[in-house]
Amino acid sequence: MLFHVKMTVKLPGDLDPAQAAKLKADEKDLAQRLQRDGTWRHLWRIAGQYANYSVFDVPSVEALHDTLMQLPLFPYMDIQVEGLCRHPSSIHSDDR
Repeated sequence: MLFHVKMTVKLPGDLDPAQAAKLKADEKDLAQRLQRDGTWRHLWRIAGQYANYSVFDVPSVEALHDTLMQLPLFPYMDIQVEGLCRHPSSIHSDDR
């Protein structure tokens, strides 16, 4: 199942800079691992925001929920999720 996910990060202003740096590094490591295994299919930065648009490929809504909750920055995110389905006018057979 494909899901379009918008994640907006809102770190508290008083968060210790060292803790923020560790969270960001851990987030990057996990995001790259999930991209390599095909779970996090696409990842785009939204220009001018601490936010991204992503496409996840997971077997279920529950799997998406579990994946998002693993993200180190999850406690500091506003997340919007939309399910995706194939468009009949798409010329791409592999949904990529």
